Amino acid sequence: MTRERILIGGIVALAAGMAAAVYPTLETRMVNPGDTAPVFSVKTERGQTMTPASFGGRVLVLNFWASWCQPCVQEFGDLNKFAQETASQGVVVLGVSADLSDKAYRRFLDSYQPAFQTSRDPGGDIAASYGTFAYPETYVIDKDGKVVKKIIGVIDDWNELRNVVKSL
Repeated sequence: MTRERILIGGIVALAAGMAAAVYPTLETRMVNPGDTAPVFSVKTERGQTMTPASFGGRVLVLNFWASWCQPCVQEFGDLNKFAQETASQGVVVLGVSADLSDKAYRRFLDSYQPAFQTSRDPGGDIAASYGTFAYPETYVIDKDGKVVKKIIGVIDDWNELRNVVKSL
């Protein structure tokens, strides 16, 4: 009976230790304004490897999207226009697609001809590092790598976004 209790106590202690070790990794990290933007590396469709360090002190507008996402399709034209308007101000727009299908992704790019850099993140690793699980979602990141603005869903106030970027 004593041996049995010791064994059960050991199993309970081991399970509690494992739970304590694993629990912090189960929490979804949500990046919010004021946070340092997570580091990532992507190879864009133009063949450029982009990391936060490659923005060279410029403002980054990071947009998570997918070709199958109707709200993403809805805002894509305006995002294209925004990228064209702000490029001369040193603003970098990077669209990171969650498309699993490379074919669907490329078909979308051929149809919409983005004026900004795009990349595909089919494993969702970059989106997960930001806590993004619904699309579209956009982050404005300042030249120091801090998140200044987070927009969940379709960007509905482009003037506000222009003003935020202009203030940086």
